[in-house]
Amino acid sequence: MDFINSIVAENLKRLREQRKMSLDMAAKVSGVSKSMLGQIERGDVNPTISTVWKIANGFKVPFTELVSRPEAEHEVIHKGMVQPLLEDEGHYRNYPVFLYDSRRRFDMLNIELDPGSVMQAEPHPENTQEFLMIFSGELEVEAAGEILRTGEGGAIRFRADCPHRYHNPGEEICRLSMVVYYPEA
Repeated sequence: MDFINSIVAENLKRLREQRKMSLDMAAKVSGVSKSMLGQIERGDVNPTISTVWKIANGFKVPFTELVSRPEAEHEVIHKGMVQPLLEDEGHYRNYPVFLYDSRRRFDMLNIELDPGSVMQAEPHPENTQEFLMIFSGELEVEAAGEILRTGEGGAIRFRADCPHRYHNPGEEICRLSMVVYYPEA
């Protein structure tokens, strides 16, 4: 079982048991089938980003609560330590680096989009914002009917509580850092 799969498996099972939910109940709130949830809990499958978002939204928790590791006093994370979550047939790679903690209220992710890659994202909880810093390539974000576009050295901030889309319209890999801020409910 991959490292990230084992973390998702443990966290899904823990959240479900804390809430005294059966797999049937978890399937109803998340929109993910009972059999898929069971496979995720056993670590038999590598869930897509969309599937993890559906579970997070159904359980009303931040995305990275499902992929978070235990926290130490200090932490150094090398890219090779983090298994990416994949979308768009592997052309969109999400490396969850610093994960949500209720004291900090944010996630920090490294993202790579191959040229032409597109990722449709589900709405985050109300008033959630994303802060993106582009290190290479070009990025186009569509949210709330607006198209926001920038390239290397640019940054984008937007409310992410609506469906949104990321697209690399350029000819080189787009590398960016994403901070997802979750305000208090």
